[in-house]
Amino acid sequence: MVVLRIRNVHKRKYALISLCIVGFIMYRYLGMPAGGRRLSRKVGLSANSTQFTLEGEPFRVLGGSVHYFRVPRAYWRDRLMKMKACGLNTLTTFVPWSLHQPERGVFNFHTQLDLEAFLNLAAELGLWVILRPGPYISSELDLGGLPSWLLRDSSMRLRTTHPGFTEAVNTFFDKLIPKVVPLQFKKGGPIIAVQVENDYGSYAKDEGYMLFIKEALQSRGICELLFTSDNHNTLKSGGVDGAIRSVKLQKLNQRDLQDLNALQPNSPTMVSDYWTGWYDVWGELHHVLPREDMVSTVREILRRGMSVNLYMFHGGSSFGFMSGALSDPSYRALVPSYDYDAPLTEAGEYTPKYHLLRDLLSRYIKGDSFPDMLALHYRESYEPAIMYQHLSLWDALSFTEGPFKSAEPVSMENLPVNNRNGQSYGYTLYETTITSGGRLKSGDNVRDRALVFVDRSYIGLFKRKNLELAVPDGKGQRTLSLLVENCGRVHQGRDLDKQHKGLVGDILLNNIPLRDFTIYSLDMKPSFIDSLYQAPWKTLPEIPSFPGFFIGRLFAYGYPSDTFVKLPGWEKGVVFINGLNLGRYWSIGPQQALYLPGPFLNSGINQVIVFEEQEGDYKIHFEDTPDLGMAADIQ
Repeated sequence: MVVLRIRNVHKRKYALISLCIVGFIMYRYLGMPAGGRRLSRKVGLSANSTQFTLEGEPFRVLGGSVHYFRVPRAYWRDRLMKMKACGLNTLTTFVPWSLHQPERGVFNFHTQLDLEAFLNLAAELGLWVILRPGPYISSELDLGGLPSWLLRDSSMRLRTTHPGFTEAVNTFFDKLIPKVVPLQFKKGGPIIAVQVENDYGSYAKDEGYMLFIKEALQSRGICELLFTSDNHNTLKSGGVDGAIRSVKLQKLNQRDLQDLNALQPNSPTMVSDYWTGWYDVWGELHHVLPREDMVSTVREILRRGMSVNLYMFHGGSSFGFMSGALSDPSYRALVPSYDYDAPLTEAGEYTPKYHLLRDLLSRYIKGDSFPDMLALHYRESYEPAIMYQHLSLWDALSFTEGPFKSAEPVSMENLPVNNRNGQSYGYTLYETTITSGGRLKSGDNVRDRALVFVDRSYIGLFKRKNLELAVPDGKGQRTLSLLVENCGRVHQGRDLDKQHKGLVGDILLNNIPLRDFTIYSLDMKPSFIDSLYQAPWKTLPEIPSFPGFFIGRLFAYGYPSDTFVKLPGWEKGVVFINGLNLGRYWSIGPQQALYLPGPFLNSGINQVIVFEEQEGDYKIHFEDTPDLGMAADIQ
């Protein structure tokens, strides 16, 4: 009994000592900025003169954008350490509402979407943070990062003070903002500034909207510097009182800066998005910005004493179906790679831009030397995966949620799936009965592509420019099927409210609207892909039916390395690795390889499933080099 008491005393003593050590470390950590000097943390980042100050001392934002949702969590540290080693002092990141709240009342801030862990990691590495919580973020995401279930409200007006929108924003912010409030500078965290919405000047449909967003942030405890971000020609309409304005650009134009300075003459100038490259769309070339152009513009920004954020420093990947689309001048969907021709490649490798930027910043930053550059991750070519089993689309339908009956076509968003939140991504199959052939007209109601079948035999393709098909004659009742793909909702522009997908209106056969549909939702979520392992797969025939699923195996021995999935001989579809949607492929390019990070692989056997729409080669290649397609300089 005495021994027990003595041990308990020792335990309490050691616990007290440990607590003191932890407290001392936290005190030192919470009071230390990126530069290593302790701050009182009372004032924060201020813009009361032509230069930013942080706790009263001159401060220049040297930022870079890295999106946690586009980088495998296992690589967060690697990418941020490479940022630190390049000489940057601030991380900027958007927060994608659509990923964090996939359904009303359902929130996800775990694993890959653990925002708090990402921000704490930035603090640990000595980086400040500029947070961009939206709710609209653009960022080349489907619907600009807004959840598609908002479109179930037929009167919805996105990015306005429409009650249905503001109520949804309030619900999301009630979950999001309390997570980041303790991470603000004045509370000992890394967040030195928060952006109010994004590029609202190009939308500007509601004069009261930006004030609503600003108050929604502040009323929940956001107390750091607020700012807005717009192109030079929309600066005035995108601002809000109480937030400084900043500009987005790729070429430094004196007039752009004059427009900004005229609006806020006694404030510091910040380029909140200096575009280091650009994104790519299917059917065009891979966009690149010459390294000389980038470094000369950044040099001039620094020479003028301005603050800057590099968008992107590291782009990463828009895994799955998260990519957006353009509507002007015509509809064009984005590829899954978000390489962006940034200083770090999609796979996190150094580029000539990185080295030039590091050299440039080393001349402007006095004091501490930069950390050493990290060694690169090993990339590997694996043996091809031979597809050994096949599952036709028609045999997979029994594993979908539904089917659903409807007299008229129903858009994806209005389907009674996912707890009545509708379908966000993927494909939707619409089937009805016809009794004759003739002229089938889409009336531009197919969003965005549709493979058309009669009795499950392919007869043609509907897309936005192809509005009519010939249906062959036949006897008796036949089944007409339209497999409609959502290729990505527009991520910017003034038509966000009109981004319903699937069949959004009548399809006419001989000028008579088709009726009485059976509808299958094929959103290709992990639960659906997992369920297919119970499906009646068949040994791969010489001539398999399309569309269909193909399954094979990738063997990775030891610790898996990064690789790139290449599909020569395949036409268009989606790749799944161990149930994870890696992204779309399409032979028209420019992107010809999908980045497959090593952390997505298991040591040993990995399941590879390919959904192919029209044509397959039955072999998947894994190579150690990317292929983003033929490049063209940004004009």
